[in-house]
Amino acid sequence: MEDESLVKVFVARRANPCFELLYKRYSRKVFAKCISMLKDEVRAGDATQEIFTKIFVNLSKFNHKSKFSTWVYSITYNYCIDTLRKQQRRGAIFSDELENAPDEAVPEVSDAEMAEIKIDMLKKVLAELPAGDRILLEMKYKEGQQIKEIAALLDKSDSAIKMKLKRAKAKAKKIKKSLEDARKI
Repeated sequence: MEDESLVKVFVARRANPCFELLYKRYSRKVFAKCISMLKDEVRAGDATQEIFTKIFVNLSKFNHKSKFSTWVYSITYNYCIDTLRKQQRRGAIFSDELENAPDEAVPEVSDAEMAEIKIDMLKKVLAELPAGDRILLEMKYKEGQQIKEIAALLDKSDSAIKMKLKRAKAKAKKIKKSLEDARKI
């Protein structure tokens, strides 16, 4: 059965085997996404359980406008972002002030320049980036998501996502340069 059919049967009959099948299909993917965002296996396991509890409780609210997998990804992403936000004492991950600031001269960083960063350097750069920027870059370049998909998941406009990506790439380039300069010393 397809995901959407399983959801309909579960909602109509409270058929637990349908939910169990959805859990089996998505639990590993959710866990992997939680690890990539939270960077901690224990917290990722706890998050996965919390996310599936939310899915179970809210399954009747799934509106079938998007694919079930997109809905699950959105819940997972939002849960992890909320968890990261709670951790951070210095403010929100996606600063509204930056988003609403007038367009300043942010240097353009090409995708080719991003690809030039060696894997070990890339790991260091990503570790230095704020979580929101890191996650956004991973969605775009590691997971290959399109701007429209990211915008839909984050409930932002395409242009807002493009600007966030531009700023995140500029930060990555700046961090890379400072790490390279530190190596020279």
